[in-house]
Amino acid sequence: MKPLRRHLINVTRQVLCAAALAATLTTAAVVSSPTPAGAGESEPTPDSPQAQDRGNARLELPDLVVNPPAPPGSPEGAAGIPGTALDAYKRAATSVGAALPGCHLPWELIAGIGRVESVHASGYGLKADGSTEKPIRGPRLDGRQFALIKDTDDGRWDADTEFDRAVGPTQFIPSTWANWEMDGNGDGKRDPNNIYDAALGTGMYLCAGDRDLAKAEDLDKALLSYNHSREYVNTVLTWMRTYQQDGAAEVPNPPAVVNPVPETPVTPVVPTPPPTTPATPPTKPTPPNKPGKPTNPGTPGTPGTPGTPGTPGKPTPPAPTVNKLERVGSPSLTAEAGAEFATRPQVRAGKSDGKPAAGEAVLFEIVGDTGAHFPSGRKTAVVHTGADGRATAPVLSAGDRPGTFAVRATIPARALPAIGFSATVKPAPAPVADALARTSDTPLETVAGESFAEPVGILATAEGKAVAGTVLTASMVTKDEKGDWVPAEAGPYFKDKDGKPVRTVTLAATGADGRAVLPEIFTDEKPGTYTLRLTTPEGVTLDVTLTVKEKPADPTPTPTPTPTPQP
Repeated sequence: MKPLRRHLINVTRQVLCAAALAATLTTAAVVSSPTPAGAGESEPTPDSPQAQDRGNARLELPDLVVNPPAPPGSPEGAAGIPGTALDAYKRAATSVGAALPGCHLPWELIAGIGRVESVHASGYGLKADGSTEKPIRGPRLDGRQFALIKDTDDGRWDADTEFDRAVGPTQFIPSTWANWEMDGNGDGKRDPNNIYDAALGTGMYLCAGDRDLAKAEDLDKALLSYNHSREYVNTVLTWMRTYQQDGAAEVPNPPAVVNPVPETPVTPVVPTPPPTTPATPPTKPTPPNKPGKPTNPGTPGTPGTPGTPGTPGKPTPPAPTVNKLERVGSPSLTAEAGAEFATRPQVRAGKSDGKPAAGEAVLFEIVGDTGAHFPSGRKTAVVHTGADGRATAPVLSAGDRPGTFAVRATIPARALPAIGFSATVKPAPAPVADALARTSDTPLETVAGESFAEPVGILATAEGKAVAGTVLTASMVTKDEKGDWVPAEAGPYFKDKDGKPVRTVTLAATGADGRAVLPEIFTDEKPGTYTLRLTTPEGVTLDVTLTVKEKPADPTPTPTPTPTPQP
């Protein structure tokens, strides 16, 4: 993921805090903890429940649909979007952009989905807080006209305990919402029927899996995972581009209508038949009572003692807010290339009343050119603070490249400074050879007074793999009277730079293939069996047998006959 192009907190403070947005990002797209059982898909795919044929989408193209008229003074061609919906889309895109800048999510894309799914909740009585007067529910997914998706929420959101329905202004399947639920307006609730919550959930869903929506292929995959229909994708993209090119003007939230989109009933309502028995005739009206005589006023009582004025009530203190994010432990992390960091970044969130802030979604992000990553190769992870307000990043792998980078911790929906950790990846230490071997099995033999014709090659390995950089010492050794190995003073030898005999040399370090070659080995006139010992600095040894055979005696020359003199 590319580094943030601007500081997370500036974006959050300018847009989210000013509008009192407290969107808690709790999506499994970047959550490192396991997905709860039955909570829907953790990675949206074209075959996920959300992508199934659920109907009820408005697939009309912009030039065929009458939109709410834009107010006077709006750019020509601008489409009207209810003010609350427009605010929800923009806030959602800003929150997602702060958390996952590499996704490049435009608010117009969320608006395109909101337009196609529910016409921005128009006709349902959209309120300023994002809720609606009437619930927004899609057709019953009973497998008849649309996909078959049996109930996953016990009817909590869709009022159907047998089959699922898509719910809310962006039409989430209940099982999908269970895994992508958001609090987009900071009211402490996560309701798919609230356009702030739904818009933020939609944005995070689209950005799952490290998608970059600036890439056409990622954008296509994201929309197909939301509704696996090419017509749906094309329509949403057309609306998105319409808003991008022509603009969108804020219009008043429209009132609720009787039934903007008829729902498929769960059970047909059978009208109650009219009564068959005749009605009871009305009774005669009862004449009014005669007015009674006025009662004589009583003796005025003794005025009571005025009561003690009550103590004025104390004003209700404001609800505590999350106002602190601080580092726990060292700001510096160190690991060797190819290993894991022993220390995991940890932060603590606190409230204005001094208590820990539990349940806050903390975004940990790796920033910099590095191969380091969280589990599954991700550069980001969201971890929720526990009861003590602490959030600990998942295990951080150093990657295979030495260097430095940063880990940044933020609560994207809160106007709090980011917490940074510096991380250093040191080069992994060179492996140490644990074994030596010859590179050839040919016996090393020669005759006294001659050198060994075959060069002696040595291979250094560690756990069976070649080790470069191993410096070997080659020595001629022999046993003394006590049976201990001691340097040899006779037998095979090397030559130094001056051509003088030496029986111990240091070889050049092994190459990338783990190999080294000994210099030429000479012999004196004494035959026998000798030992050449190779030793590493760590004490790993290899003994090589050298055989020097006796030089054969010169053959006796045949005497030349003396010629007989002739008479």
